Amino acid sequence: MTEKENLDIEQLAEKHKKGELKASDRYKIPPQEMPAQDGVKRRSNVSEVATGYTETQARLEAMRCLQCKNAPCVEGCPVRIKIKEFTAAIAQGDYKQALAIIKENSLLPAVCGRVCPQEVQCQEKCTVGLKFKDVDKAVSIGRLERFAADLSGGNDSVPAVAAQTGMKVAIIGSGPGGIVAAADARRAGHDVTIFEAFHKPGGVMVYGIPEFRLPKTIVQKEIDVLTKMGVKIVCNFIVGRTMTIEQLMKEDGFDAVYIGVGAGLPSFMGIEGESLVGVYSANEYLTRANLMKAYKFGKGADTPIAVSKKVAVVGGGNVAMDSARMAVRLGAEKVYLIYRRSENEMPARIEEVHHAKEEGIEFHTLQNPKLIIGDENGKVVAVECLKYELGEPDDSGRRRPIAIEGSEFQIPVDTVIIAIGNAANPLIRQTTAGLEFNKWGNIVVDERCKTSLEGVYAGGDIVLGAATVILAMGQGRIAAAAINEYLSNKKKLNSGRMSKEF
Repeated sequence: MTEKENLDIEQLAEKHKKGELKASDRYKIPPQEMPAQDGVKRRSNVSEVATGYTETQARLEAMRCLQCKNAPCVEGCPVRIKIKEFTAAIAQGDYKQALAIIKENSLLPAVCGRVCPQEVQCQEKCTVGLKFKDVDKAVSIGRLERFAADLSGGNDSVPAVAAQTGMKVAIIGSGPGGIVAAADARRAGHDVTIFEAFHKPGGVMVYGIPEFRLPKTIVQKEIDVLTKMGVKIVCNFIVGRTMTIEQLMKEDGFDAVYIGVGAGLPSFMGIEGESLVGVYSANEYLTRANLMKAYKFGKGADTPIAVSKKVAVVGGGNVAMDSARMAVRLGAEKVYLIYRRSENEMPARIEEVHHAKEEGIEFHTLQNPKLIIGDENGKVVAVECLKYELGEPDDSGRRRPIAIEGSEFQIPVDTVIIAIGNAANPLIRQTTAGLEFNKWGNIVVDERCKTSLEGVYAGGDIVLGAATVILAMGQGRIAAAAINEYLSNKKKLNSGRMSKEF
């Protein structure tokens, strides 16, 4: 930081502190770009791409916030972080206070600051972005959240825990919703156990989101806080196979259960050739690469994964981008992203699309696989695609893709990754009598995340379908509050019965 930069920031900060920093002054501060690894160099490593704001950048970006009285950005935040307050603290250089404000509502700021789609949540409603008619010019709330969390070393404090209540809570799944529900239930003094199907906790944050977007050390810090609070974590435990929900409650004595298992059943296209060698679901591909560290190629991890030369990734969401960008890092010479709509309709974050292009991924939009072609040994050799054009909008609000007859063409590839979405795993449904589901296999809950079963709550992808980290966190918090109230009432009822007996 130069002397001039120091002077400029301190002058602006002094104006900010006195309430003299006008909207016109704030509008003149340019949006601060996030520093990142070089697009070519990062193709050969899994280190985090975005390297984070400097203090100068963070304070300047925070000063762009207009401190609107009605704070419309908060309406776009699923957990309602006090955005203008924490940005004001950063502008003044009080980063510890900024993080404390964030943590009043969000337990995972280092995670959410990296992976949440702020551009369609808080930043979409930012007055600065609306002024310039460009969401990219909104205040970078997510980057500021990440800055505050990273500068403090992450989640280094352990929340206080109330006196033991004697009540037991089971959390099924250790993803973002499960972590929040476990923390809030434990804070209330309950005996909390998380049951995780994989050999490591963290859910989608460890098996689905790559290291280059979310370093796993950050997730581990959040898990460590839970264990320091006294939350027990049991891995390699598949609820519905190891034990059912009914058994957990009746045999192991759990008074309440939160189901946060996500939606981990991959969807396929139903086309010829999907059973060929070299065809992966994005779930399998990313789980091998992320959770099981296949990118080490035997140097510290024995997870097998194909060494591909030409890869086709089908889909246009964040999972598709993650898969394509991971394929690059696993040594693919060519990676094609095939999507049946135009780039404007892609649900992936703009930042992820930008990073993918920088890393050399070729976008084949308005195209879609018709079949996958194999050789005599059943291995993928090509994907045959159709070209598309856009028609009228469908139920999603996006223009419907319409196939152009006779437009077939082939792309030579040796690997195909299907990343078109996920559905709810049917295991809980098959093993839990009386639990109500909708036609898509998602658990039905009320506004407090209560299911049709007494003492059983649910949230996240298993309820919402494909959702975001922060939406899952929001539901985990709602469910935990409901569980704490339910158990408080249950304890009073039990105490009343015991009093009558004596």
